[in-house]
Amino acid sequence: ANSWLILNVGGGPTDDKPTVTLTTPPDPNRTSAFLNVRVADIARVYQEWSAKGAEFLTEPKDHGREIRAYIRDPDGHLIEVGQSTGILR
Repeated sequence: ANSWLILNVGGGPTDDKPTVTLTTPPDPNRTSAFLNVRVADIARVYQEWSAKGAEFLTEPKDHGREIRAYIRDPDGHLIEVGQSTGILR
């Protein structure tokens, strides 16, 4: 309750991170990390988000313990959207 996620996409050093500068990835096909969003029904999310203009890299792919697909935010950051499967069986 009362929690949210903020993705900081840029900014210079601050007093609590004096040597760190945040930048958008220069090569969108090479990344060191990505946001992972878990959903209950990936097929429904894929359909709804696609209808609203989200551009997925591929359709959801079944990898056994999860079904997942990827999108990019407007700044080019990679986001995984996935549904866990078979974990509780």
